Amino acid sequence: MPKLFARILSLFSLVGLVAAMVSTTPLRADLVWTPQTGWKVEGGALSGILPDEGRNALDSMNKARADEENGKKSSAMSRYEKIAKRYPNSIYAPEALYRAGLIRQSRRQYAKAFENFQNVVGRYPNSQHFNEIIGQQYRIANDLLEGKRPLYFGLIPGLKSRAKGVTYFDVIVETAPYSDYAPLALMNVARGHQKLGEPDLAIDALDRMINDYQKSLLAPEAYFKLAQAHASLVQGPYYDQGATQQAITYFQDFLILFPADSNVPGVEKGLADVRKTFSDSKIKIGDFYFYKRDNFKAARVFYNEAITAYPDSPSAELARKRLADVEKAESKAKTPELPRPTPKRSFWLF
Repeated sequence: MPKLFARILSLFSLVGLVAAMVSTTPLRADLVWTPQTGWKVEGGALSGILPDEGRNALDSMNKARADEENGKKSSAMSRYEKIAKRYPNSIYAPEALYRAGLIRQSRRQYAKAFENFQNVVGRYPNSQHFNEIIGQQYRIANDLLEGKRPLYFGLIPGLKSRAKGVTYFDVIVETAPYSDYAPLALMNVARGHQKLGEPDLAIDALDRMINDYQKSLLAPEAYFKLAQAHASLVQGPYYDQGATQQAITYFQDFLILFPADSNVPGVEKGLADVRKTFSDSKIKIGDFYFYKRDNFKAARVFYNEAITAYPDSPSAELARKRLADVEKAESKAKTPELPRPTPKRSFWLF
């Protein structure tokens, strides 16, 4: 029994020693490059591959960097991408993909550059380049949205692809929702959909912006753009006024939430325009019931709604005149006509 107890005690001691070693040994290594030493693994004990493979990968990384420094961009890019493919679980893979992405971006090979960057942040989220990569992806998306043409093989201009730029901005929001780039990306998603003639999708992006990033400095701008987007759907007083009501709501919300914002004059003008449209629409419906159906009750309801919608406007003044006309017509309809006197017959014959 004492021997068994001693063995258990020594086992616990060994486990404690191993735990202490693990806790004091940094598991994450960093890859550092200097012109004097080339690439070197620092700050950790693990590089993710066996020693022989590590030497080969390190040699390939140094050759790729030498090509890059000497202006042989294509060769460097090819080497980096081969390293990432051959040693995906190594410390060299994310760095290789990152550098390959930078080269492709400089050559305006946007799709492949974005893909390389996305592979880094998706498969290696602890990469030291995470924030830099999100920034580079933002630049790629913005270039495409602004209409810059990609270059195939670094030489042949391709077609403009604003829609792909919008897609890339969405990817940024999904990948880094808590970064400073996320609200900016959503604003650009909305801008892109407006450029592409897709106001409903722009509204959806702005809704996400104000709901998910209420404290962002871009929130006032998002409210303003959201109101404008709804206003852009307004087709006039003869059409459905759902978009008009939404625009009124967002313009009014803006003035309540951001009374000191520099966009207030523009918001007040936008609010006046949509309120006038809404008031005019009520007059048009009132006119229909008044002149076409002789329905005085319904006409009175819509004229009063026109006044409520925009009390101090010319539309409200017109609605008040219409109400006076309704009162006159209604009063006339209630007054019975007096019977006409029957003419007396004459018995004289001529």
